[in-house]
Amino acid sequence: MKVADALASTVLHKSRVVAGQRGLGREIRWVHIVDMPDILPWVRAGQLLLTTGYAWPRDNAEQRVLVRALAERELAAIGLAVPRFFDRFPRALCDEADRLDLPLLEIPWEIPFAQITEELHMVILAEQSRVIEQSELIHRSLTRAALESSSLQDLATTLGALINRSVTFEDADGNVLGFHSVEGTEDSVRLATLRQGHSPPELTAYLERMGYADQINRASEPIRIPAIPELGLTGRIVCPVRLKGEMVGQVWIIEGTNPLSDLDLRAAENAAIVAALQIAHQRALASLETRVGYSFLDSLLEARFEATPQSLERARLQGFDLDGQYRVGLLVIDEPVPLSREGLLRRERLAEKLRKALQRQGVPALQTVSLNQILCLLPASCDGARIWEALAQPGVGFGLSRPYCGIPGVRQGYLEAQAMLPHLRYGSFQPYEALLLPRVLLGEPEAQAAFLEETFGRLQRCRNGEMLIETLVAFARSDFRLKRTAQQLHIHPKSLRYRLQRAIELSGIDFDAADTRFRLQLAAHLLSLQGESIPSG
Repeated sequence: MKVADALASTVLHKSRVVAGQRGLGREIRWVHIVDMPDILPWVRAGQLLLTTGYAWPRDNAEQRVLVRALAERELAAIGLAVPRFFDRFPRALCDEADRLDLPLLEIPWEIPFAQITEELHMVILAEQSRVIEQSELIHRSLTRAALESSSLQDLATTLGALINRSVTFEDADGNVLGFHSVEGTEDSVRLATLRQGHSPPELTAYLERMGYADQINRASEPIRIPAIPELGLTGRIVCPVRLKGEMVGQVWIIEGTNPLSDLDLRAAENAAIVAALQIAHQRALASLETRVGYSFLDSLLEARFEATPQSLERARLQGFDLDGQYRVGLLVIDEPVPLSREGLLRRERLAEKLRKALQRQGVPALQTVSLNQILCLLPASCDGARIWEALAQPGVGFGLSRPYCGIPGVRQGYLEAQAMLPHLRYGSFQPYEALLLPRVLLGEPEAQAAFLEETFGRLQRCRNGEMLIETLVAFARSDFRLKRTAQQLHIHPKSLRYRLQRAIELSGIDFDAADTRFRLQLAAHLLSLQGESIPSG
């Protein structure tokens, strides 16, 4: 019980506080009576010391030394029976106690110390009994939550109800895994966290700047984060969630102006342990599911997939659309091969972030890993740049093939992604189309073939397509001059205009665009190098 509570609810209400008012929130763990010259070896932290002052020094300097020594022992308070050996606490004692926030109580001589100890010990023992019962309730509730809950949301609800606080469970990246709200306790930072699904960047930056992020990463017990008015954040307690030494999450509890009790903190630590077990279980399930997914995607990438009824059903269960268009994404990590333990952990963390990013986009997490690479399938409608926003970091490059249809298309996309590998830059996102022209200029046969297919492929698959391609090549070689092109092809200018108009309608070519003219001229040069051959459809 606190000193202030003892003054309000026991016989000590008849005493008078003469110093150390700011220390009335100190906790009384026991009451001890000592009246001997050398009392220091007999006192312990949290004790209310009762004395008649019989053996206390009369010299002011010695009194100050004694009070400082008692304060260092972390006493809860000192009660002096008056008047007898002292009419009151000496001024020197009061001044020193005020400086140290150590409460001094003047107790009327007629109140027996035995009555004080009996009343306070009864209250202390009753409180200890209540704490034990409450602790047992917390233990049972959290154990039941560990056995019965299917998510960290259930655990957050259980913990929040037990301690009547707003609680948030987050993963190591600050994404919300579960929460419990108590009306009237939520500040603007918490509301933003729940609305966005993760901690606001401003809070993360502040914690890193002030050194709290490092403390949290190294801590094994709850840490108190003071209020940050400029961010709209009230005081909080954060309890790290650790799994085999790795910090896998955090439990945030809004404290505000009402500090959490030791019992509340103990409940938070127990909840963090249960959360670690829950995360370990989820990881085991995810690992099994991931291995199945890896095997399926590997079979597509390596052209080992056999289209039996069973395997096609398995593909549908994995979320793969047999008629859909997909791009193959390639994440490459700046790590030497073979990967070290740290490299493997980095790859797994990145693969997990990719899985979550795909899920947030409503896309099945079809992915696999190989050495320092992570490969995935993205539906053609999925914005690769949005995925990269969630993954962007130094030492990681992200490439994306062109979209291809169905099972054979996955293999084509994979070959394109591998062809991009030597050209990917760490810290950037580069789709196949962005790298194609530089690779053409570097003389890569695969890129040149892809460039010609991209330029003329649609026309090649049309009726009279070869004639239209021949016309475009001649037009480019003649510097886009109609008369010269018509002469070269030995056709009337009106026929040339008709062919060019037809090419525009079928392929969407814009002759007014400088980029289009450059590409047509480059394609014409490539065809010359290939002996005037026209790409096959």
